[in-house]
Amino acid sequence: MLRRDVLKSLMAMVAVPTVALAQEPGLQLGDGTPFDAETVISRARALAAKPYSPRDFIPESWRNLTYDQYRKIWFDSRNALWEGTDRPQRVDVFPPGLYFPQPVEISVIDGGRARPLAFDMGVFDKTDKFPDVEIDGTLGYSGLRLRAELEQPGIFQEYAVFQGASYFRGIGTGEIYGLSARGLALKTGDPAGEEFPDFTAFWLETPQPGAKRVVLHALLDSPSCTGAYRFDIMHGETLQMRVSATLFAREDMRHVGIAPLTSMFLFDETMRQRFSDFRPAVHDSDGLLIHNGAGEVIWRPLANPVSLQISAFSDNNPRGFGLMQRPRTFGDFADLEALYHKRPALWVTPGEDWGQGSVALVEIPADLEIYDNIVAYWRPARPIAVGESHQMSYTLDWGASPAPSSGMPLRVLNTAIGGRPEGGNIVAIDFEDSALVPDDLSRLDILVRGSAGEVTPGLVQRNPETNGPRLAFTFKPGEADLIEFRAQLRLDGAPLSEVWLYRWTAG
Repeated sequence: MLRRDVLKSLMAMVAVPTVALAQEPGLQLGDGTPFDAETVISRARALAAKPYSPRDFIPESWRNLTYDQYRKIWFDSRNALWEGTDRPQRVDVFPPGLYFPQPVEISVIDGGRARPLAFDMGVFDKTDKFPDVEIDGTLGYSGLRLRAELEQPGIFQEYAVFQGASYFRGIGTGEIYGLSARGLALKTGDPAGEEFPDFTAFWLETPQPGAKRVVLHALLDSPSCTGAYRFDIMHGETLQMRVSATLFAREDMRHVGIAPLTSMFLFDETMRQRFSDFRPAVHDSDGLLIHNGAGEVIWRPLANPVSLQISAFSDNNPRGFGLMQRPRTFGDFADLEALYHKRPALWVTPGEDWGQGSVALVEIPADLEIYDNIVAYWRPARPIAVGESHQMSYTLDWGASPAPSSGMPLRVLNTAIGGRPEGGNIVAIDFEDSALVPDDLSRLDILVRGSAGEVTPGLVQRNPETNGPRLAFTFKPGEADLIEFRAQLRLDGAPLSEVWLYRWTAG
């Protein structure tokens, strides 16, 4: 699991002006080389033909920085790329060190030529508590941050960060960072251990004045494969990233995760008894949403299990999936600092038919909210053989409610589970209000199924708080340690609500 508190705070360090600069302000660009649409693809293909070779490490004095020491150095936003110009973007860079022991190449494309950003300590500010560190040719920046005029002219606010392995984050306007995406997931949950590919180089296209988007290219490298990525990024109330990639396999790739999402779920009303906390819930995401190839819409509330839990939702040509954060009021979390109600959901839309495979969900036990313990991704059924290439494309939408809504069934708003004094457990599922819901709820057909134990047929009542229907049922697990539940509201023989799926486990 990832120390999410560390990564997020490092990614969001506030820029403070320097007192003086030793040279001309701003990021310095080196000599240019030709760049076109095939440059990164050709480099990834050539790299895959060679044995994997890890990048050089930066000096030990940088790698040995403590967390507190690393926070004593930060980028001076006056040195941002395109600062003082009419370009619609600003780009900051992050220092190397601590959790980022290997630098990434960063280049700027303009006029068909790519010019590298030279490492320069002068673009950073630091306090007198920052230790002396070695400066040599192995140093480079550890990632980049994108900023634009999101809410007010002249004020450039951040909306995306690329830093660490192949991780990146985005937010819609007015939100704060929460879950992450990755370029690729390999062997997630495998007993032999997970493989974490790296983005080793970035190329940023210079945007024209007034442009609404920015284009970022990335080179991915890993023992199993290489990859050439292109991100077309458009900020807004919902941040959109259109991703296209070509993978080149160095070895047989049997467990590949496409469009992987990583999040945190500690607890909510399904497992409140396990945590003594003043807050009613703590999570970056509360459910996995799937719109499968058959047109069915599935809602799977997330869990923080007592042992590793891996689920696979088989599908053919999925229409989309994502990790959602549906609670959207302060009272849902009552956290004045973390502001979980302002964290984005993330929806993945395939750009072409993805064929046979499954949406995988990995839920890792966690006892603290500092860990990212949830992973979701598309796993193709067909392995990628050594020497093969694999092309893919998809769109990532980051926002409060980025999943398609037109023509979709009633959404699940909340799930609560608790014990009953007379024994067994009660499950309450709240659905949103809609004009499609009849005034007479007795017209609704109730589907409730459990794979084990005793399960009641269920009862639907109107929730006066939401004005939508609430489906409640009880169950007694008996000797079962695990029960798979399926529930749905139907009207006149047709689906009215999302399909609610849940895996209950003892303990």
